[in-house]
Amino acid sequence: MKYFIIAFSLFNTLFLSSQDNWTYLIDDNLSNWEIKEGNAEFLIDEGIITGISILKSPSTYLGTKINYKDFILEFEVNVSSGLNSGVQFRSLKSNNPRNSVYGYQLELEADKPERNRLWSGGIYDQSRRSIFLYPLSVNPIARSAFKADEWNFVRVEAIGNSIRTWINGIQCSNLIDDTSSEGFIALQIHSIGEKSLEGKTVKWKNIRITTNEMNNRYPVEDYAKEINNIDNFLTEKQKEDGWKFIFDGNTSSGWLGAKSDSFPSKGWKINNGILSVLSFNGKESENGGDIITKDKYQNFELELDFKITKGANSGIKYFVDIDLNKGPESAIGLEYQILDNRFHLDASKKFRVMELEGEKWELKKEDIKRNRGVASLYDLIEAEKFNHKSVSAGQWHRAKIISNNGHVEHWLDNEKVLEYNRFSQVFKALIQYSKYSKWENFGQLESGHILLQDHGNEVSFKNIKIREF
Repeated sequence: MKYFIIAFSLFNTLFLSSQDNWTYLIDDNLSNWEIKEGNAEFLIDEGIITGISILKSPSTYLGTKINYKDFILEFEVNVSSGLNSGVQFRSLKSNNPRNSVYGYQLELEADKPERNRLWSGGIYDQSRRSIFLYPLSVNPIARSAFKADEWNFVRVEAIGNSIRTWINGIQCSNLIDDTSSEGFIALQIHSIGEKSLEGKTVKWKNIRITTNEMNNRYPVEDYAKEINNIDNFLTEKQKEDGWKFIFDGNTSSGWLGAKSDSFPSKGWKINNGILSVLSFNGKESENGGDIITKDKYQNFELELDFKITKGANSGIKYFVDIDLNKGPESAIGLEYQILDNRFHLDASKKFRVMELEGEKWELKKEDIKRNRGVASLYDLIEAEKFNHKSVSAGQWHRAKIISNNGHVEHWLDNEKVLEYNRFSQVFKALIQYSKYSKWENFGQLESGHILLQDHGNEVSFKNIKIREF
């Protein structure tokens, strides 16, 4: 592959020209390393560090004794089939006795085929946000880069707020994130729950780091999409691609009440770059009401971050026609559902008893509507990765909606969870068996407003941006 050859050619050039600026981190007795957490064993022999998996231990981390800020890290790693591993960087320790290590983790997956997502080289936020900051769902070319039971060459560039990774010359991640600026590097032996995995190994060699060669970065590949996690900030790449904020973080400029000529005087607040709809006993559109963009959109990519409270219900609507429903309740449009799947009656994966706001609810099978779960096209199409733990109250999550000439996609936390064609016969048939059947030509507008819903629960939004095609 062309990009593979270019990357390794560049690697060889840099290696020969700047070897003196690198520090090798493996010595004869691991004197510059220490166990940060866990009980697995690490051995050193002929320049190879070997970690051995054991049962009944949390993940074990062998970490550097010193912290690093901006650096380029390179190493080779060999992971036994069936294991999951990783390398922490810019990481720290908390007082939590079981999950004390937290921070960025370069994912290394050699799981069983039925469980392996092929996300090696992606960036996970270990024991902090506990989500993938850069999943390889956005970079399918990189999913074949890592090989189990073989030596793999890995490179990590952590410079300022830019984090990029490569495996075997293929760029895996391209992340903009400023959560951690400094911390230790640690080698992980993941916890295991199966006896058959006990005694399997992860091996590292030729671990070296430089803090002086920051200008000798690998070129960014077009296939490695940039993910930006910095609030109220557009990268140069995003500006070049036509992104713009439609919420400026400070004012209601560009937004109106869905059923008024001005922004609501109550029920919504703006504070510190965050737009929040306030709680009103779960009553739909009875406080501030929905808000809509002044502008209409046709072909676009919309992205925003949202945070729910426990049991909350809300939504992002698009192709909204404010003339369809002049009465009470929400304005009408296609809806990206925002919901606490764990504690709201609109969605449940199985029959169980839940407690919400002091009341006990018993869910019956006939109550379950999976097409009302988070990220679903409300009441029409369920999100493929329906999971009652997929959205956590109090934590920020990312929603994305892409609409292009009738083709629509919903994304949650940088993973595509559904797609459909709103002009297709299949979609029109779905409408006939939904709550929208009474609205003529529902979902067929050429262009429409974007709406944030007031469903009587507190939900917050930030980084609301869009680009048009």
